[in-house]
Amino acid sequence: MIFLKLILTNLLRHRIRSFISIAGIAFSVAAMLTIVTILQGAVGMFSGLLSSDSEIIVFERNVSDLFFSNVPADAVQQIGAWQIVQHADPVLFGIVSSLDHPIITCFGITPNDARLRNATWQQGTRASFGQHDDDVVLGERAAEFLSAHLGDHVAIGHGTFHVIGIIKTANGFEDGGVFMPLASAQAFFHKENSSSVITVKLRNKDDTAAFKTMVKGKFKTLIALEDEEFTRSYSQFKILKATAWAVGGCGLLLGGLGVANTMIMSVFTRIREIAILRVSGFSNAQIARLIFGESAVVSLLGAVVGLLIGTAFLFVLKSVPALHGYVDVSIQPLIVLIVIVLSFLTGVAGALYPAFYAMRIRAVEALRFE
Repeated sequence: MIFLKLILTNLLRHRIRSFISIAGIAFSVAAMLTIVTILQGAVGMFSGLLSSDSEIIVFERNVSDLFFSNVPADAVQQIGAWQIVQHADPVLFGIVSSLDHPIITCFGITPNDARLRNATWQQGTRASFGQHDDDVVLGERAAEFLSAHLGDHVAIGHGTFHVIGIIKTANGFEDGGVFMPLASAQAFFHKENSSSVITVKLRNKDDTAAFKTMVKGKFKTLIALEDEEFTRSYSQFKILKATAWAVGGCGLLLGGLGVANTMIMSVFTRIREIAILRVSGFSNAQIARLIFGESAVVSLLGAVVGLLIGTAFLFVLKSVPALHGYVDVSIQPLIVLIVIVLSFLTGVAGALYPAFYAMRIRAVEALRFE
């Protein structure tokens, strides 16, 4: 109990210095939580594009990005005809542009695709999709920034398309995207008779291993992965996750340097006090515990405040209309735990040198220190 009292007393004696250290850790934790959560959410949203009413993804082997994947049309027909397959839906991904909007995600799909079935139709009906080559369905956000309504003609890339529907989806990429009939998208992107992926749903999930074996044996250039397996192995997802933790870690490191600076200054300004504690019977271990305790309290308080700031910031971002569907505020408990542990370890690491220095203080010399 005496240690806790000494720790709090020392921190309160230098309120401004302690506040700055806590703020440094707090903003670092908030930055890490925000960056990691947003990028994890982006990975989840992109995964959602591929797992819409499906369990397995079939795509071209050894491609760095699904936009470059080419799955031949005959593979779609053959896989869809297998007895263990309930349905196989080809999807063609592409990037299109319009005036003032250089990047719009395009989906070439069939009328039976789950994206259309599960969406909320704001305008138009699913029955009209695919009847004409120049028909498109817009996500709600895409319709908003294109200023398009049902029946309008919109310029997209080098073509002009007729809007036959506007839908609302929970996925930000889809909500800001353009949905074309598969054949129209193939002609638009010069990928005749091919798609980017096939999303497959089996009649019995126990047939997953057999399905993978069949794809491997029948199509040498294709690979089949379960949705979760794809999310773990896809190189782009790995890069996003690594980037998130790297950037967040750098921010936390800066916060840890602030804690280290605070603890060093605290030791230098309390040399005589530490000497008195030594004379009073405090051992080296107890002096070190005192320094580490102060650092741990600062780090944990900073972590708690940072988690509150980061969570609030995520909810603010989600409420911004332009970011609808793009920000996921589902904060994973594991991420929270990792952030708290990292902030604690950062604080402890920042106290190593100050604690070592304090342990080397000789009482006789320190009492003469001015």
